[in-house]
Amino acid sequence: MTKTKKTFITIFVVIILLGIGFTYYWFYVPYSSSSVRAGELNYVMHKGIIFETYEGELIQTGFRSKTGAIGSNEFEFSIADEKLAKKLMGLTGSNVKLHYKEYFGVVPWRGYTRYIVDSIVSVDPQPNTNLNEIDPAIFDSNTVVN
Repeated sequence: MTKTKKTFITIFVVIILLGIGFTYYWFYVPYSSSSVRAGELNYVMHKGIIFETYEGELIQTGFRSKTGAIGSNEFEFSIADEKLAKKLMGLTGSNVKLHYKEYFGVVPWRGYTRYIVDSIVSVDPQPNTNLNEIDPAIFDSNTVVN
């Protein structure tokens, strides 16, 4: 092999290794390691076709202004741990503080967002919710409730 071929192969291998290293860093190393968001847990759902993941939404206090319109301050996140996701499903409607990691990129098997919740910091009880007071007839489409 000539010296030119060896140099070309060496440069090619170095470029491939740098590309693999950059890809690993972009998708698997957290952008910020310690962040917490608080708000009312709106929903947690299990979704996906090929890669089934857990996704959720937290409604934060305050308003967000977006090009002349005012909307609620929503935080959409993914959950990698199934046990944590099921625990959060039971806390829907509660005020919670969630610890998450933010990544530069999204990989489909980890979730649909860059924000991955990894733990619950604290939970406030649901405000005055008594499920025994709900009339089951409201769920029957043929019944008219006055």
